Amino acid sequence: MWSWIIIPICALWFFINQCTGITTPITPFTQYKHSAELQVNVADLFWSVNDTKEEIIFELHIKSTGWIALGISPAGGMKGADIAIMWVDSLGNVTLQDRYASGESKPLIDSTTQDWFVLQGREQNGWTAVQFKRLLDTCDTMDYPIKSGTNNLIFAYGLVDPDQSNGDISYHDTRRGSRRIPLRSYNDPPSEDKFAGHESFEWRLNNYLVPSTDTTYHCKIHKAPPGFTTRRHAIAHKMIIDPSNVDLIHHLLLYECAPSTVFDDNNLPDGLCDDLYDQLDMCTSNLATGWAVGGDFMLEFPEQAGYPIGGDFPIKYYLIQMHYDNPKLQSGRQDSSGIRFYVNNELRPQELGFLTFGTSSNTFALAIPPKVENFIVDSYCTANGSQNYPKDGITVTAALPHTHLQGKTVWTKIIRNGVAEKYLFNGDAFDFNYQFNNLLSKPIKLYPGDAFATRCIYNTMNKNEVTWGGEKTKEEMCLHMFTYYPRMNDMYMCGSINHPSAWQKMMNVSSTPSKSAVRRWLSNITWTSEVANQWQEFYNTAPRRLFYGRSGDMQHEDLPALPTYKDLPTEICQKSIGNKQTINIFLMFIFFFFKILNV
Repeated sequence: MWSWIIIPICALWFFINQCTGITTPITPFTQYKHSAELQVNVADLFWSVNDTKEEIIFELHIKSTGWIALGISPAGGMKGADIAIMWVDSLGNVTLQDRYASGESKPLIDSTTQDWFVLQGREQNGWTAVQFKRLLDTCDTMDYPIKSGTNNLIFAYGLVDPDQSNGDISYHDTRRGSRRIPLRSYNDPPSEDKFAGHESFEWRLNNYLVPSTDTTYHCKIHKAPPGFTTRRHAIAHKMIIDPSNVDLIHHLLLYECAPSTVFDDNNLPDGLCDDLYDQLDMCTSNLATGWAVGGDFMLEFPEQAGYPIGGDFPIKYYLIQMHYDNPKLQSGRQDSSGIRFYVNNELRPQELGFLTFGTSSNTFALAIPPKVENFIVDSYCTANGSQNYPKDGITVTAALPHTHLQGKTVWTKIIRNGVAEKYLFNGDAFDFNYQFNNLLSKPIKLYPGDAFATRCIYNTMNKNEVTWGGEKTKEEMCLHMFTYYPRMNDMYMCGSINHPSAWQKMMNVSSTPSKSAVRRWLSNITWTSEVANQWQEFYNTAPRRLFYGRSGDMQHEDLPALPTYKDLPTEICQKSIGNKQTINIFLMFIFFFFKILNV
């Protein structure tokens, strides 16, 4: 009677192996939403998140018949990690230990509560597979929460099971590793083989000689591929990042030039972005897609929608901006990176668009004092920015937060009628070195009249000078990019800066200062903790200038201050709620017990 279940699971398992590079020979116990290879031919991980129960189920496969372990780490190392250590003995019994790593030594048995729970396990063909679960937030001081955003995973294994007498584990030696994955929003990149039968086109550099300067922004204009005489839909793309230059490439961004843009097709702009500034004015606001350091190379679009290209699609020119980060000032490095699109034969029902919230990347928007653990920069998009959304709304499917080195959190909330409805995406745990395109657990609808609050939080404890907004890696950005459908051709960006009048007042000058003047003034400030607190108050209360729309048609709105709204309820750990309820029931029982005695 089980054959009808086993056959589909086995067929699905064959598909997963073919499409994701998973190497374990063991078929998972159940079907999971996500899977990732932790180490080639050594360790694979499967998982599903239950947002209702606020729990996550894992299945870890490791090429060993000894103990295996998975940990959730604050920073990617042992210290502070919550670790599940598991093994299957010779009788097939599965054991799990909940342990905590206080440092680089052997992790301790969790002395508070058991929060990892084993479900089942087995050994097969020299591999061990264990299925287990835990809450996203256990409220245990010896655990680490699985936050929204990028999570730090560590894994290790031994060659033998722990000592049967005391359950003590042997040292893993070099049998360990780590991987950063957004567990709650992983986009599960497909194998490129999946699109082998599709037409494709690519835009790339041709052995570009990367300058021996610390930061380079290179811009190149590409024309829509001439072979597509009718409108087509791209259904996936691959970021072609030259393997020899992974250490140099910080990001690749693709912009759509405004439909009215005209270039000489025989002499398309190609050079340093600063040198081409005037020519590219209509091509630098309409962000289409992108990749940043640490992200996955393959991206498949949602099955309902495709990215339009060719034919009567009004966009005829595209800008690829490459950001090279070369702190060692290396010379002689050539790069041919770019992007490849896979094109479907049939049009999909919807067309994709890309929408960005946040701030401009300049000094008027961002000036972050040094030695601050949590500096908050808020931006706001009023309902005016969504007034031209389709009446039936747009559907958001994915999010890409983006800051530079100091960023630690990026989130955007949906505000309706002055009340925070929900997070559009909460990148609570942001990691500059691993910037993923996050798949929303469920698509979210946005409607005309919606407003949006975006927050970026920065940690500058390692800095001795002010960090201002800019495109260099050591400067900062605050961007939150979203993929959605149906596409809007007049809306790409909705963001803000501190109003120029706020800088004029703060600097006590008679006219609006230039960005360079603001930088000089900031550089002369002696930054103390008291001054940093005053600076945070300035950012909390300064008037804002909003901008929204697209290149060539950007609207502006001045606000005397950031709008206020009723925020989401403070999140309280579910487990702690359960404990409080238990305590309350117990106290009520004691109260009535003594009342009866007194009677």
